[in-house]
Amino acid sequence: MQKTVAQLHEELKKGTLTVEALVLGAKKTIKEKESEIHALLGLYSDTLIDAQIKKAKEMFANKTATMLTGIPFIFKDNLLVQGELATGGSKILENYHAVYDGTVVKKLKEQGAILLGRANMDEFAMGSSTENSAYGPTKNPHDTTRVAGGSSGGSAASVSAGYVPVSLGSDTGGSIRQPAAFCGVVGLKTTYGAVSRFGVMAMGSSLDQIGPFGTCVDDVEAVFDVISFSDPLDSTSLPENARTYDKPLKKIIGVPRSFVEQKGVDKEVLANFNESLKNLEKAGYTIKDVSVNHIEKALSVYYILMPAEVSSNLARYDGIRYGLSVPGDTSIKGYFESRTAGFGDEVRRRILLGTYVLSSGYYDAYYNKANLVKDMLVKEFNRVFEEVDVIATPTTPTTAFKVGEKSHDPLSMYLADIFTVPVNIVGVPAISIPTGKDSNNLPFSMQFIAPHNGEKILFTYGRALERLY
Repeated sequence: MQKTVAQLHEELKKGTLTVEALVLGAKKTIKEKESEIHALLGLYSDTLIDAQIKKAKEMFANKTATMLTGIPFIFKDNLLVQGELATGGSKILENYHAVYDGTVVKKLKEQGAILLGRANMDEFAMGSSTENSAYGPTKNPHDTTRVAGGSSGGSAASVSAGYVPVSLGSDTGGSIRQPAAFCGVVGLKTTYGAVSRFGVMAMGSSLDQIGPFGTCVDDVEAVFDVISFSDPLDSTSLPENARTYDKPLKKIIGVPRSFVEQKGVDKEVLANFNESLKNLEKAGYTIKDVSVNHIEKALSVYYILMPAEVSSNLARYDGIRYGLSVPGDTSIKGYFESRTAGFGDEVRRRILLGTYVLSSGYYDAYYNKANLVKDMLVKEFNRVFEEVDVIATPTTPTTAFKVGEKSHDPLSMYLADIFTVPVNIVGVPAISIPTGKDSNNLPFSMQFIAPHNGEKILFTYGRALERLY
């Protein structure tokens, strides 16, 4: 069984484990398993790793070490680390080196964490299986014939495979929680604005959020406590006085039954979900059926708002300022050639869809209407949270599917995010907790959704569920 961050911290503090030994152990595990799993796109430079090891040792020596000092991290490859490669899983940034540290990266460096490597991901975070990476798919450590989920599949797999105790990913429509579910680890999607997005490659700016993966809730909480703060470099970062949630817990869990029991949800997944609810009821929690009006429209809203923002955000990859550049007879032809050669099919699909919904004559019909429904969903969730502490659903409608099973069926792939997408539309936090395994020995999981700034509620409920498994 993998050691937790707290256990590793105690060993490092006592001197029964050295930072060098911990890093060497991580590298050894990577060397043994990586050829089969392909969770990583590469390790960071020895110069960076050695500098962080030195800093961590100094912090332990002068007794300024924190819980994350000396702990190795894997970062999704859309987080910028100064001087290091950052590809976003795309050929268009194949040789791009970041020119500055993202806010979260800078904070973890200050904490003395060890920045170990770059996790594989769906290209520009567009996908639910990490099969859209320009560098090949990540395999599920529980069964390498199956996907690790996406788009943060490499980050989830690196924790599940025992490379590192914790990693970072980003979540735009389920990209932390879904791979966490498939790989049997804990994954946290944070409140929109809780964690700075400065230094993260933008996909859907009103939806993207950085969050941690870990083997247990305590580890995820330890990372969240460090990376959640107000950042003047991110205009969407919540100010410190808007980060509190102080309502007393009711010990009531809301379940949107009609949404959970819809067509397409695997019978084993549903049975495990209901069993988990019964176990929580025995542990003293009240289960209450709730109705979240319009929640079934969230996926449609997502696939209007997200591509629209993708279309705008990816305009910067023009083959002129940085990244891949393919010469053309004219500058405009060079622009088209660079984007055609640099972007994969899914990225192009979403750019085209986003450009369409933002075009003259369709903006009001699609984009504006989607935003109206988004506002309605926010009000609906707030209404339900007056009655319950959290809303519970399965994290995913199925367990991990086979590699290649949904590659040629985009709509089927999009439906894999049916339970996770509403959370991003509303901007609230959610956590995925493992809840046993199915008949194929693949992980099940449950998702808890909390009100804005309700991460501490998620940790409380997450620990309660952990104790049952």
